[in-house]
Amino acid sequence: MAMQTVKMVITGPYASGKTEFIRSISEIDVVSTDTKVSEGTYEATVKDQTTVAMDFGRITIDDDLVLYLFGTPGQRRFDFMWEILAEGMLGFVVMVDSTKPETFREAKSILETFRAYAPTPYVVAANKQDMEEAWPAEDLRIALRIDDNVKLLPCVAKDKEKVKVVLLELLYSILEEMDT
Repeated sequence: MAMQTVKMVITGPYASGKTEFIRSISEIDVVSTDTKVSEGTYEATVKDQTTVAMDFGRITIDDDLVLYLFGTPGQRRFDFMWEILAEGMLGFVVMVDSTKPETFREAKSILETFRAYAPTPYVVAANKQDMEEAWPAEDLRIALRIDDNVKLLPCVAKDKEKVKVVLLELLYSILEEMDT
């Protein structure tokens, strides 16, 4: 049997944990297009680097299956990359910073945008669940108005095991859809 590759896109608002998510699981050094954030901007108050094109990582599941992970930029001014990165994806993860309710509307908007690009399976990762001020996953489901049939998973992007759970749940959803 030939090697199967699965393209997954990791998307979400600015500073939701997309790059960290890919870094924690990738078996290769992540190819990243980060650049310094301009001084005096909102973004500079959050972090000092931002993704402008994409992040790329890879994980080999077994001899027959490799996942390619593409992280999108989170800022709207780079959203022209979203459609390019969405092409050929078999599924996507929407990262949500559970500690920042002010980003929830943007997360929902990004989710709807990617659903419009391709009707592929997706999961929502409620990131930063290790922080005291994090909203519980079920409260996030209500805030984001996400259907009960959508997998909304607690996550900590720095924790390889938690990232693995999110990716496996997405992979199961993809395989389930391929069987139908």
